Amino acid sequence: MALVKIAPSILTADFGRLAEEVRAAELGGADMLHLDVMDGRFVPNITFGAVVVDALRKVTRLPFDIHLMCVEPERLIEQYAETADTINVHIEVSPHINRTLDTIRRMGKRAGVCINPGTPIGAIEESFPDLDQVMVMTINPGWGGQQMIPAQLEKVARIRRLLDAGGFPAEIEIDGGVKAGNIAQCVRAGANVVVCGSSVYNPAKPVAENIAELRRAAG
Repeated sequence: MALVKIAPSILTADFGRLAEEVRAAELGGADMLHLDVMDGRFVPNITFGAVVVDALRKVTRLPFDIHLMCVEPERLIEQYAETADTINVHIEVSPHINRTLDTIRRMGKRAGVCINPGTPIGAIEESFPDLDQVMVMTINPGWGGQQMIPAQLEKVARIRRLLDAGGFPAEIEIDGGVKAGNIAQCVRAGANVVVCGSSVYNPAKPVAENIAELRRAAG
């Protein structure tokens, strides 16, 4: 398996210094930036929209991994198509998932599907041929700083086996509670991409040191 990609999530960054926080992630060696767009309906929290994402595009060259935690995500895809590299939508609010994924890919973007802890793998299995990425939520989505649900690593392992058995190239991204103490388990389970929020953005250490520590721990 290729080296794990680290995707800092700005959800726990200092929003008053957001441009600086994003630049710190790039200078610290992040592989991409994870952007959680929350609508206050699919999840209780509200974060930011396309205006903020467009502004951040001007301050970094990092690829943007857009996570639409929104109802009717198909209505929002066009707003993020210019700035995004990957657009991820939740299966729980995407009844016509293959059509939505096709829309993303026709816009020249990588297409990802997200699956919540309580959602079975069977809900997305038929879409494996149309995916560039599977995002496994290892927390219940809505807030940063939560503890990982350990049982979700078995879900990651099962998805990895299914993808490999079918010859599907989709990457697996883990989102939620990834820290230096468990990132190696995530990689062993089959993750290619790890979203790291509070383990990157926290007052204990600079961003670059935290990213370096995560890389070492990932092995």
